[in-house]
Amino acid sequence: MDFALSTYLFSDERLSSHILDKILGAGFRNMEIFAARQHLDYHDPNHVRDVAEWFRDHEVALHALHAPLFSDHDWGRTGGLAVSVAYTERRLRIDSMDEIKRAIEIAERLPFRYLVLHMGLPEEEYDLRKLDAALTSIEHLKIFAKERGAQILLENIPNELSTPERLIQFIQYTRLDLKICFDTGHAHLAGGVRPAFETLKERIVSTHVHDNRREMDDHAMPFDGDIDWNETMRCFRGVDGQFPVLFELRNYGPEVSSLPRLREVMGKLDALR
Repeated sequence: MDFALSTYLFSDERLSSHILDKILGAGFRNMEIFAARQHLDYHDPNHVRDVAEWFRDHEVALHALHAPLFSDHDWGRTGGLAVSVAYTERRLRIDSMDEIKRAIEIAERLPFRYLVLHMGLPEEEYDLRKLDAALTSIEHLKIFAKERGAQILLENIPNELSTPERLIQFIQYTRLDLKICFDTGHAHLAGGVRPAFETLKERIVSTHVHDNRREMDDHAMPFDGDIDWNETMRCFRGVDGQFPVLFELRNYGPEVSSLPRLREVMGKLDALR
């Protein structure tokens, strides 16, 4: 089983060689960077250069970059734009695309394979106009990313635009041949991991793995919620061309969210059959 880690675990800290050394020291050579500006300031060429030099010096390839969710340094609390490719207002949609493109541009210094993208905002209601807006945005971003060696992945998130069924309908309707980053926690909140996985499995090339108790999007360690991990790992192992089990975890403090504890969780997942 190929395990990987998102730097979302450290997203309230500035991404540094110290953090990357800790991740590598825990045995992860496959990583996704979360593009939040307080963490990776993709507007700052010096910060991007420093992070790129670490990856080059350690001969580590970057698996994925998560597209920004806000344009500011504080999760939108200081008035930053909530980034969405599905805004029906053209000005907001263009501002969002510009922010995502700024993040994609780091590929010129720090190549990455996938850009993980949300379609719409959390809990957003279904509206065909929003899907048309997303199509316009994603067509443009797909070309922009491809020119820099990256491929866009859509993620199933807790809203009515990005249910597994709607994602497949969107891909079929648009003929954009998009792939999927499958999120276990979001699937669990929206009807269960197995049915969501069965709907999306032909297009999954990466994952976000975390747990919850079907009440909130906790991004907890596996086994700290009530996802059936036996069933989930059977689903994962049943797909040809195995994708990484990439943990996207919230930091609940050293006792709950430490890398040594994550190593124990990985051992338990690896032992499931």
